Amino acid sequence: MSTMRDAAMTSKAWPFEEARKVLKRYQNAPPEKGYVLFETGYGPSGLPHIGTFGEVARTTMVRRAFEILSDIPTKLICFSDDLDGMRKVPGNVPDPDSLQEHLQKPLTSVPDPFGTHPSFGHHNNAMLRRFLDTFGFEYEFISATEFYRSGQFDEILLRAAERYDDIMKVMLKSLREERRQTYSIFLPIHPDTGRVMYVPMKNVDAVNGTVTFDDEDGTEMTLPVTGGNVKLQWKPDFGARWAALGVDFEMYGKDHSTNTPIYDRICEILGQKKPEHFTYELFLDENGQKISKTSGNGVSIDEWLTYASAESLAYFMYQKPKTAKRMYFDVIPKAVDEYHQQLRAYAGQDETARLNNPVFHIHGGEVPTSDMVVPFAMLLNLASVSSAETKDTLWGFIQRYAPETGPETHPGMDQAVGFAVRYYNDFVKPAKTYRLPTDAEREALTALRDALAGYDGATDDEALQSVVYAIGRDRFDPLRGWFTALYEVLLGASQGPRFGGFIALYGVPETVALIDKGLNGELVS
Repeated sequence: MSTMRDAAMTSKAWPFEEARKVLKRYQNAPPEKGYVLFETGYGPSGLPHIGTFGEVARTTMVRRAFEILSDIPTKLICFSDDLDGMRKVPGNVPDPDSLQEHLQKPLTSVPDPFGTHPSFGHHNNAMLRRFLDTFGFEYEFISATEFYRSGQFDEILLRAAERYDDIMKVMLKSLREERRQTYSIFLPIHPDTGRVMYVPMKNVDAVNGTVTFDDEDGTEMTLPVTGGNVKLQWKPDFGARWAALGVDFEMYGKDHSTNTPIYDRICEILGQKKPEHFTYELFLDENGQKISKTSGNGVSIDEWLTYASAESLAYFMYQKPKTAKRMYFDVIPKAVDEYHQQLRAYAGQDETARLNNPVFHIHGGEVPTSDMVVPFAMLLNLASVSSAETKDTLWGFIQRYAPETGPETHPGMDQAVGFAVRYYNDFVKPAKTYRLPTDAEREALTALRDALAGYDGATDDEALQSVVYAIGRDRFDPLRGWFTALYEVLLGASQGPRFGGFIALYGVPETVALIDKGLNGELVS
């Protein structure tokens, strides 16, 4: 561990860079609470989505990096803001009209439209936990409702009443004039209707720990700030939660970044050190628009896992988290192949290189070996020319190319074969566009066809690539035009695999037949 720890102290991998910031907090003394706390938050108004996965996966990477740097125990808390009022009825629940009367009630006070849990909040929390458990995340779950009502938040809420004016000064600076007139950091929960009320405070009594206000009907009420009778507005809640729990690290999307100084200052006013935070860029859809839960653009977690493994998704999440990235279906094959390239590289790397390898962070140091004998992009091309509707079709080619492989001995490969068939049928097949060769291309393709028809040399990738290269080198400048012709005429795509490797996998006689079809115009028709 010591040599790994030494290497980790200088590693440029971003999880180590973030973990070193957390370690610096305790360079003089360990945390009084006995552990370093990583937190991720969740708004349970809807189902978990791909951003939830990214946030927890990335936070876990930083936590694991910290555990290599230090022997201080760690915790990861997933905090659900389930005391928030339901602002609108989701459209994707059974009998949505029945929920209209429960608007503005805390999500844990809204009946579960699915009829399986004590409340809608409980239902969505269960979905979140099942989601996190599916991916094997290690975490402790905290419900805001329990946190407020059990008294765990009471000390900080009383301190917020005591330092009310200081917190209000921070908040009022960030609000428009009309909002300032009625704003309060405290949101009372009506004892009769159960609704979260957005009303101005007439008095905040720091000595007795109470707030006085008029409800929506003009009735004056006084409630204690403790015991779940009030909740904090979301921005103050962020900073107050950090203070109450002693959070050391939290990451969130760029859309929160302008609020970071507010969260930090409130945490400090409440007597605690602000945590380290990491702001990540948001994902974009195919048109460069921000991915949003409500519009449903981009790729969902279920959609990604329909076409590729969770590890490939984690790889995508690891890459350049501070750069906005398109997240659409066409990024999946590249993510799969790059993930396996890194797996293969890991075995031969020294400690420093391993700590910089994404797969180290994806697997927490327990890195498996890749059993992908054929790249995912190649599988898609193979599926394309063989019109594969089942895994068996592809396995027939793979086992001829690599006889020692099979679904039982190469389960990762088998899973990828299934994904490739699905991806080909849903995305590649509808987009395939073949064209006829130009006269120059026809002459080159005929030469390749004849060379392969009479070929009696080695049938490995390199030997066949030499044949392809030799024919193109004498006829195309730049050589790129030759490979573009091969892809567009024979595969119906603008880009494709290393063609020698494709021939080795698909078969020499089969490639001769494919070229004949391309020359005869059969692929276009």
